[in-house]
Amino acid sequence: MKKVLLFAVIAATIGLASCNNNKQAQAEQATADSLAAVAYADSVAQAQADSIAALAADTLNAAADSLAAVVE
Repeated sequence: MKKVLLFAVIAATIGLASCNNNKQAQAEQATADSLAAVAYADSVAQAQADSIAALAADTLNAAADSLAAVVE
């Protein structure tokens, strides 16, 4: 009876340890995924800002060219 009880305790301990390690790995993966999502959002925001800046510069250049043509 003692051997059966000892076996059950050992099996339960191993089972709990296995579940705990899996949760830790899942938490680490969730953190990595979160950081990757933030990095992606930052790169998209930077691309949008660059696009808007380029459009503004093109608009200003076109306006300056139009004014130059009117002055001439």
